[in-house]
Amino acid sequence: MGIGAWLEDRLRWRAADAFLRHKTVPVTRHGYVYYFGGITLFLFLVQVVTGLLLLMYYRPTADAAHESVRFIMARVQFGWLVRSVHSWTANLMVFWAFAHMFGAFFVRAYRRPREMTWISGALLLFITLAFGFTGYLLPWNTLAYFATKVGTEIVGAVPLIGHPLLVLLRGGEDVTEATLSRFFGIHVAILPALTTMVLGLHLFLVQLHGMSRPDARGPARSMAFVPAFVLREAMVWLLITGVLVTLAVLLPWPVGEKADPLASAPAGIRPEWYFVFMFHTLKLIPSHVLGLEGEQLGVIAFMLAAAVVLAVPLLVRDDGAGRASRVAAAVGAFGALYMIGMTILGYLRP
Repeated sequence: MGIGAWLEDRLRWRAADAFLRHKTVPVTRHGYVYYFGGITLFLFLVQVVTGLLLLMYYRPTADAAHESVRFIMARVQFGWLVRSVHSWTANLMVFWAFAHMFGAFFVRAYRRPREMTWISGALLLFITLAFGFTGYLLPWNTLAYFATKVGTEIVGAVPLIGHPLLVLLRGGEDVTEATLSRFFGIHVAILPALTTMVLGLHLFLVQLHGMSRPDARGPARSMAFVPAFVLREAMVWLLITGVLVTLAVLLPWPVGEKADPLASAPAGIRPEWYFVFMFHTLKLIPSHVLGLEGEQLGVIAFMLAAAVVLAVPLLVRDDGAGRASRVAAAVGAFGALYMIGMTILGYLRP
């Protein structure tokens, strides 16, 4: 019995091979959107590999965390490269996760029967942001320490359950070694487990329902998934790899100064770029609005926005004329411009 027959008898791999060879990808003027999800997946895989390599040397304690990162950068062979690739990949993954969500939204990939595909994708975006939030503290440097302090204070502003959530995240009333330990556990255990489950569901649904075709008018053109689309995706991944290595070599990610909880916060402290639009919005809201604290009102608004993102397939129901989709597209465009504008303002007006 040959190896192919042996594998077929146990894995039934020929059925999967036949499915992939018959699978097609729509060819449209918005075809570039179909690559965004693959880019995000590739960056996640890079994060997993580089994260496992860093895990061999990283020590999640207040005394040793910063020193272990310095050791990786200075003493471990190619450690500086692995750590810089990991940090740059984290930022690029957030960017492409947002691009994937907005791209899928504007081509209306949330329509029936892809509602669960959209919801699982939105959950993956939120998990990606949680990865960024928890991973930012792990080097235990000054900026990360005070940014985490500000970020967890915002969580504490959630009505009713804010303070218990803050204590749960921090492991106490303040950001301490207990916070570092909890963030490390969330970052390397809880979030990867959640990602594995949700990503598996998302990929299964994409294969089950295929890729959405934004415009049903005109001839339905398509290309074979294997090998045409796979080769194009591989070329994109190769390009992204080149960008990552170039950034890591020319702009190594800084280690920063070790966090000192007794020191005062640096001037102009802000979170990572993908949270700046939220941070700056909360700064602009008056201290009290309609009897509510401004920060609480802002947090409620962002929670409602997240709920709306999840519920898009249920909220946008076309009546045949496409009016609901046009309104949704306008709202989505406003949301994207708002995030970009507030991020720019956050850096121009610290």
